[in-house]
Amino acid sequence: MTKTIRTDDANKMLRIIINGQSTFRQEVLGKIDKLDKKMDDLRTELKTDIKAIEQNLTERIDKVGKQLAYLEDDTPTREEFDRLTKRVDKMEQKVTSVSP
Repeated sequence: MTKTIRTDDANKMLRIIINGQSTFRQEVLGKIDKLDKKMDDLRTELKTDIKAIEQNLTERIDKVGKQLAYLEDDTPTREEFDRLTKRVDKMEQKVTSVSP
């Protein structure tokens, strides 16, 4: 009978240890699941932020491109500028020759 009681006590202690380990395992798994959820949420938020930033940058690049194209259309070419310089020089010569 003493052997049976000791075996029963050992079985009870073993059961307590196993139950404690199971509880600990469940707690750890629960925390891991929470971390997975947080990581998924952060990943989704990061993707959304990156898309918004990319959209803003694309719009800015498009705007700068349009401004550059407009500037190129308005800016005289080198040849046009040289011709204007020659015309201005001729006009200056005429004005100075007419002045007393």
